[in-house]
Amino acid sequence: MEFYYLLERIVNDEETHAKWLNTLSFMENAGARKISACEHPVKVSLIQLKHAAEEHRHAYYLKRQIGKLDPDFCKTYENKELLAPIATRQYLHSLDIKACRYLQKTFQLTKEELKYAAYLFVTYAIEVRADELYPVYQDVLTKKSSKIMVKSIILEEEGHLEEMINQLNDFAEDWKIHADEILKIEQKFHQQWMMAITEEVAQINYAE
Repeated sequence: MEFYYLLERIVNDEETHAKWLNTLSFMENAGARKISACEHPVKVSLIQLKHAAEEHRHAYYLKRQIGKLDPDFCKTYENKELLAPIATRQYLHSLDIKACRYLQKTFQLTKEELKYAAYLFVTYAIEVRADELYPVYQDVLTKKSSKIMVKSIILEEEGHLEEMINQLNDFAEDWKIHADEILKIEQKFHQQWMMAITEEVAQINYAE
């Protein structure tokens, strides 16, 4: 529920809302780039290409939504145009590093195998988070009768999660045990990110 109230405060101020959209766009873009970076030089599956393309499209879609608030807001991903920029930039990167360490220790993989395993488990963790985050955001947008919508992203992220589970089933029978460990790692970085955003939003509201 705390997250819901935080989003209400964000949506109530157009410039802060634009920064939130831009922050989500940055995260989607970073996720797409990480998926592409995990590709095998030649053995690239159709589903992996699909995920990268759709995450890029989400980044583009969210960036376009900013124009409904003010076309002059958030032209780039510079720090001044993101919420909690340091925590935002560290979130996925730190998750990736910690997840790779866990997976390497657990499975003793080659470099290319580790890239693929990281793609599976990190993307799974992010999709689980997206399945929680976007519906709450849409609820707030609906309540506020906002011009912004994220319903199309919600549908695609649900599909992504199902696809990741199918791929993980093929990767290892006991994948859920390891996925739970990755989710614990993600939870820690997500909490840090949320705390940083909450502190920044509180300062913005106070300054007003």
